[in-house]
Amino acid sequence: SWPLCATRAPNAGTWKRVGAVAEPLRRRLRARLLRAGAGLLARTPRRLLRLALGGAAGLAQYTLHGRRARANLRLAFGSALSAAEERRLARASLFHAGRLVGEWARMERPKGGAWIDAQVGVDETLEYLREAVASGPGAIIVTAHIGNWELLAARLRRLGFEGAVVGELRRDDSSYDWLRELRQRYDLHTLPQDGSPRDLLRVLRSGGIVGLLPDLEARRLDGAFLPFFGTPALTMTAPAALARAAGLPLIPVSCIATGATETEYALQVDTPLYLNPNLPRRDAVEDLSARLNQHFEGWIRAHPEQWPWYQPRWRTRPGTLEPRPLAERQRRQRTERAARRRTPDAETREEVGR
Repeated sequence: SWPLCATRAPNAGTWKRVGAVAEPLRRRLRARLLRAGAGLLARTPRRLLRLALGGAAGLAQYTLHGRRARANLRLAFGSALSAAEERRLARASLFHAGRLVGEWARMERPKGGAWIDAQVGVDETLEYLREAVASGPGAIIVTAHIGNWELLAARLRRLGFEGAVVGELRRDDSSYDWLRELRQRYDLHTLPQDGSPRDLLRVLRSGGIVGLLPDLEARRLDGAFLPFFGTPALTMTAPAALARAAGLPLIPVSCIATGATETEYALQVDTPLYLNPNLPRRDAVEDLSARLNQHFEGWIRAHPEQWPWYQPRWRTRPGTLEPRPLAERQRRQRTERAARRRTPDAETREEVGR
């Protein structure tokens, strides 16, 4: 984590220093509201919570998130969905987002571990993961922002699996600390999304599990434009690159809400996805990433109400952004600017020649 120290940064009273990065006031307020809201949700009776979330989801339909959810559903399913079905699924997706916050808040409670064991059911497919870890070293789990991925990680840890999850940690947004601290309650370590691959390989070589969520757009990371619901989408290639470097497959694991009486979620381990050894390195990485997109599509088509359609998944279009890590793009830009400063333009050369 990054230490907090108060400073008077760009606009006095509206920014706060997080480490060496200024945090806008709106993000500080969001972090405080998140913590306060989580505490309130954890104490709210379940029936009242569902009513409140239903009302909030109905109102959210008229915000940017609601409009984006409907547009993304239209892009993914086309004419297969009626306008009424689009609205229903958009609202259900927003409702599920609220449900997640309520469940994460409940994970903070002293008896959260016992509640997780009761809520998340496992089946015989868990043996696939045990075998993979035993034959490893380590295993790479990939999941999507569907169902409840935080419950998935906590349940696996309580079953005895060790390792780390890769998550976004932003030094200019302290609201991300809440999830990091929540994972720490279950002895789950969070590695930064833009950290060194060596840290991930170290976890794997020690026999641990690395958990990744690569279904959404991340412009700060290396990627490629690959099909997702039939439309090119900026897709993270880091999981496939890690699989190549570690010599391991990607193991899709989901934690989907079932609504069954005995459990609320079902944790399931799917068949591993392997790198194609007959393809050149970059082609093999993109091929595995494309197959992983297809796998996620299958989950989402089966449970569309549990995926965040309100996220800007197709925001970046091919040709508008070079799909390389942000740090590398910035280095290239600095190099190009330095080269332009060193090389006089035509008018300057002509003036010098006179």
